[in-house]
Amino acid sequence: MKASTVLLLPGWLNSGPGHWQSLWEAQFGHLRVEQSDWERPLRGDWMARLDEVLQAQDEPVVLVAHSLGCQLVANWASHSRHTARVRGALLVAPPDTEAPETPPQLHNWRQIQRGRLPFPAIAVISSDDPFCTPERGAQMAADWGASLVLAGPRGHLNADSGLGDWPEGQVLLTQLVGAES
Repeated sequence: MKASTVLLLPGWLNSGPGHWQSLWEAQFGHLRVEQSDWERPLRGDWMARLDEVLQAQDEPVVLVAHSLGCQLVANWASHSRHTARVRGALLVAPPDTEAPETPPQLHNWRQIQRGRLPFPAIAVISSDDPFCTPERGAQMAADWGASLVLAGPRGHLNADSGLGDWPEGQVLLTQLVGAES
């Protein structure tokens, strides 16, 4: 897979230098979709930006989303006319934005899009993610038609989880792309 075919979709506050997404960007040259506001993410703005970056690519892409980026994929897919340009999506640690403790900056993401994704997807959830119970994560994966991978007790599957460049995630990405080849 060419590096330009993978779009990295960080979540709220972006992915820092020790996050596996940042390490993948540096190591493999994947393209991070930069948002105009990482602190107060507006759903419509994020969806428009994803559509803009996707249309600028010469070939179909694979989406690699973390946290709020997973909600971005589900929302974008329910509205975009360009979903055929997506080969698949790796959805890592989707947050439960409908939970009562959701920060006010994310309230415009409260209603989770539950429609089936029009492309293959793998959802990876942790048994002790502070932003989503395993039950809610599994339900989102089922609603989206995504294959579910249980990562065990790994927190929010971010830099604090000690994943490094997360080789297990790279294997999942390869499996996802291989299923479409």
